[in-house]
Amino acid sequence: MNPHKPGFKRSAIATLFATIALLAGCTGFFQSAYLSDRDRDIQNAAKAIAAAKTDAQRVVGYLDRADAYADKARFARITKQIEMEEYKRTFDLALADYKQALALDPENADAYYRRGYAYYMRAGLDMIYDTKATTFLMPAKADFVKAAERNPKSAKTFDMLGLTDASLQDWTAAIAAFEKEVALEPHSPDRLSDAYCNRGDVYMNEGKYDLAAADLYRAIELPGHRDPCECDPYNSLLTLFLIRTHDPDKAEAVMAKSAKSGRPVAPEYQEKLKKLKAGR
Repeated sequence: MNPHKPGFKRSAIATLFATIALLAGCTGFFQSAYLSDRDRDIQNAAKAIAAAKTDAQRVVGYLDRADAYADKARFARITKQIEMEEYKRTFDLALADYKQALALDPENADAYYRRGYAYYMRAGLDMIYDTKATTFLMPAKADFVKAAERNPKSAKTFDMLGLTDASLQDWTAAIAAFEKEVALEPHSPDRLSDAYCNRGDVYMNEGKYDLAAADLYRAIELPGHRDPCECDPYNSLLTLFLIRTHDPDKAEAVMAKSAKSGRPVAPEYQEKLKKLKAGR
């Protein structure tokens, strides 16, 4: 479960921890083996630090050990093998190593990214138990911003920055980050579509109907598969036109788009449309 290897696909907090939750249900043997592997990683990194002849080599060692501490802390907590105090202590060991690496190389974009990722995952794990426990999202955001400043060509950094902003419900910032990710990796617009959809819902709830419609149409226009469990721009547009602005023509056009795309809309909208047209 190494997020720094090529091809690792990050997702929203809920999806990230669905995988870890599955691991929590695995056998005690697997859990013990996984933690033993992290302990081995910690020991190997410690040896690499001790044997290092250059600061660059020490940075690699500190970052590898920090990642191993952070991963060990997460896994042990989700599998309920440690108490909260031990979890915090192990996570603090990770933070100490990230700090050492950055003290040796303050301009290291990867170090900021990896610490930001550890903060993000810590926040996600906290939010499993308390959805309002967003304390660690702010330092995660700060680190991803620094990583992006030092390496503006890193799509994965903008992806994580966007996910962090989305977790903070800052959809405008999330859109900005995902726009930059898509500019670097044109094949991955899914998160951007979802961010537009969510901001559209916020605008709709604020009574800013023109802004809401613009964002929701933008969400529909973006290519790529969208998770039906995420924000649905078709149903949101139908809520806007059938319930908020009472515009059956626009609602009917949205239904046509939905049918053409193969995305079903809630059946009650069909009834609402009939009633609205009948009441003209």
